[in-house]
Amino acid sequence: MTLCLLFVVVPAVAGLLAFVLRSAPARRALLVLAALAHTGLTVWAWVTRPAVAPDAWLGLDATALWFLTITSVLFLAASVYAIGYLRRDAVTRANEDEDEDEPDDESFFQPVPEAIFCGCLLLFLAAMTLTIMSRHFGLLWVAMEATTLASAPLIYFHRTPRSLEATWKYLLICSVGIALALLGTFFLAASAGAGTDLTLDALTRHAARLDPRWLKAALLLLLVGYGTKMGLAPLHAWLPDAHSEAPSVVSALLSGTLLNAAWVGVLRLHQLCVAAGLGAFSRDLLVLFGLTSLAVAAMFIIGQRDYKRLLAYSSVEHMGLLALGMGLGGAAVTGSLLHAAGHSLAKGLLFLTAGNLLAAFRSKKVADVRGALTVTPASGALWLVGLFAITGAPPFVTFVSELMIARTAFAGGRWVVAALYLVLLAVVFIGMAAIFLRMALGAPSKDRRKPEARLAWWPPLVLAVLAAALGLCWPAPLAGLLREAAATLGGGP
Repeated sequence: MTLCLLFVVVPAVAGLLAFVLRSAPARRALLVLAALAHTGLTVWAWVTRPAVAPDAWLGLDATALWFLTITSVLFLAASVYAIGYLRRDAVTRANEDEDEDEPDDESFFQPVPEAIFCGCLLLFLAAMTLTIMSRHFGLLWVAMEATTLASAPLIYFHRTPRSLEATWKYLLICSVGIALALLGTFFLAASAGAGTDLTLDALTRHAARLDPRWLKAALLLLLVGYGTKMGLAPLHAWLPDAHSEAPSVVSALLSGTLLNAAWVGVLRLHQLCVAAGLGAFSRDLLVLFGLTSLAVAAMFIIGQRDYKRLLAYSSVEHMGLLALGMGLGGAAVTGSLLHAAGHSLAKGLLFLTAGNLLAAFRSKKVADVRGALTVTPASGALWLVGLFAITGAPPFVTFVSELMIARTAFAGGRWVVAALYLVLLAVVFIGMAAIFLRMALGAPSKDRRKPEARLAWWPPLVLAVLAAALGLCWPAPLAGLLREAAATLGGGP
């Protein structure tokens, strides 16, 4: 329990301290140091593997440790990238202020102060960590709401009319979702009856006595509620706007960590349903939401004109893959868990690289970005690497996970599901490849090569290497953790 508290307290205290620090270099250093401390705690958790106390409200079981590791790695990469991003943003705005004699309408919207940005980033990390480690469904709901409150100012960073609209949409839609999740938590309590604690352990012990009607209603409401935060279609409406208008470093965290945290909330109830004998009902719902998300994402990816929105719809697709893999059961459960890591690494790589392209070309429109390999060679190359990483090409881990899901579908005789799965993956690949290749290989839309700072391309490069390494080799501790997590979620070899 002490280790769990440290995971939350360290970034939370650092975030509060960032609000009051006056020195920009000190705030940025604090951001990276807190990320390093979080990563260090994660490594210590892998070494010690602390046992989960019975009926504990917080705990690091295999599922929590897996998703906490993904969060910690991506946040560390994003925090290092944020140093260069904040420097570049400050210089750009200073130059724009010098060039403008008369302010236009946009100039009245000043960026969120850096102190608020760094503080909210760290509080966001604390809230996501608390969500992942929560084993009490009431605490899980509170932590999930905290992620919304901590991340809203980050989406509003540039304080333009479009970012304001995206922030309000995010708050409104996610608040409706979290309200439905609260109702689902009440239904879960009703299924357990009076005197039963809402911890995962207590509910699992009494799983045979849970009222199946109330439990099914709770599953539906929690799946819709947390699925809204996760970005499952048709509950994804906030996601494209938020990812498009937020700073690229924030978009990477929203896509690579926040969606996973919401997914953990769904997994906890799915785990309970499996224990209560409602695994088939839960899996069928997950397959339905998974295929729907894949279909919706495929439709909007084709011909997309904003490359950050393109990446946002790609997140909808991959959340559908997580749900589909979990719904198919068997080895696909391991594939789903593995895919969560692959998606986070690849999407972090792509959103951070998108930030570099946006800085070089000054536009989010696909039509305005041509010849990225010539104008920004490092980012252009990473953009193409990211294409293969996110679409499941070997040797990246997404290839392994998507193959596991496909094999499970065929082995289980789910021929229609397997066919739809493969067709939709092909459509997504064609749509994304057509856009990525035009951006990277077309005639340069800028006359000269743009210099790139190391902090701009080193973090995404590290994420690319990790995504490839995880596809080539699973160390024994990692394989054991995945098997343990899959077993608790109703999966198998």
